[in-house]
Amino acid sequence: MNATTLFLDPGSESRLVCPACALAYPAGAPVSECESCGALLEVLHPRPADGAAALRSPAPAAALDASGAAGASGVWRYHQLVMPAATDVVSWPEGRTPFVRSEAVRQWTGVADLRIKHEGMNPTGSFKDRGMTAAVTHAVHTGARAIACASTGNTAASLAAYAAIAGLPALVLVPEGKVATGKLAQATAYGATVLLVDGDFDSCLELVRAASRELGVYLANSVNPWRIEGQKTIAWELLGQTGWDSPPDWIALPAGALGNTGALGKALREAHALGALPRVPRILSVQAAGAAPFAQGFEHGFAERVRVHAETVASAIRIGDPASWERGVRAIHETNGAVAAVSDDEILDAKAVIDAAGIGCEPASAASVAGVRALRSRGVIAADATVACILTGHLLKDPDTTIAYHGGSGARANPPVRISADLREIRRLVPSA
Repeated sequence: MNATTLFLDPGSESRLVCPACALAYPAGAPVSECESCGALLEVLHPRPADGAAALRSPAPAAALDASGAAGASGVWRYHQLVMPAATDVVSWPEGRTPFVRSEAVRQWTGVADLRIKHEGMNPTGSFKDRGMTAAVTHAVHTGARAIACASTGNTAASLAAYAAIAGLPALVLVPEGKVATGKLAQATAYGATVLLVDGDFDSCLELVRAASRELGVYLANSVNPWRIEGQKTIAWELLGQTGWDSPPDWIALPAGALGNTGALGKALREAHALGALPRVPRILSVQAAGAAPFAQGFEHGFAERVRVHAETVASAIRIGDPASWERGVRAIHETNGAVAAVSDDEILDAKAVIDAAGIGCEPASAASVAGVRALRSRGVIAADATVACILTGHLLKDPDTTIAYHGGSGARANPPVRISADLREIRRLVPSA
């Protein structure tokens, strides 16, 4: 990895920079795209004076907000490389999610060492909270009068919650009839104005980006560079949990809009440049086969950007035109990574394995585990590999899909059993001594 231009001189202020044409903007500018070439902006921070220690031994963040929530946050403990000038941060808190082993899941994938980072244990039940704490904090600092997003559900829930904490009006645009019940319930309950759009996620995103440009509404989707800054902390926290000197061979995650793929790439790039990371893990981005433009692009060396009409049971990654395409491509190239597509049946079977292990996740999350199994069977991932799988959302995000799977003909279905009010019915189900 190239360590140049990753950091500014110590003592300088963070700024937004276009990776394509190098045009720069102040950190306080409420912009996501380069006004010259249209590329998505990225944040550059001053190199921390304590170097690798900023990641390996991050400083406490208790003084960043009056409530003290930031002191318990797994995001703001890395504030030197997320938002160094932050004050009065909007935090719940988020992060510090568990990193666990499951022998049942490991055996199912066929790799030697597999561990699971469960981002569904964030406050609103998904990894989105890590990026949203940074984006909403930035929105407050810029004096935003309203904040908006397009969403397949998790972003809507997260934005609604953090906007409520900040006292900002929130607008969430979702494709009508294509958002899981749990996520829609959250966005509504947290007080956001929910707009049901006659279209898919991609049309929702196009509409909210126009609202940002024309109406001055603060845009909170992952095209927002501050969302990426918050989401980077997944990787740093994971590496701290594995031990910085023994990183996994692979980090696998679901892929939809590709903001998280880009965020992990930036996190690994910065960690390596600071000397905190001796070896860079390979990123595996996994898409649903019915929504796999990035996987199709990977098969042809990313010679051109691919767009598809997306359809999959994994609603959180039902995205046909990933907004962070270039960020994702860079992350895969720089980590010698891979992109895979798995069928809905493979996703639901992986979910059933994860759920039955007592861990649980929403369908899109299980794509990471299904992808590891698929690439192990093809020999891309070695049998003796160490793998970290990121689960992005909580089991209760999409209860309808879970109930439908277990009431149907899934390979691992566990349907309820009807009985009469008779103890003998239960006796037949209790193992004998």
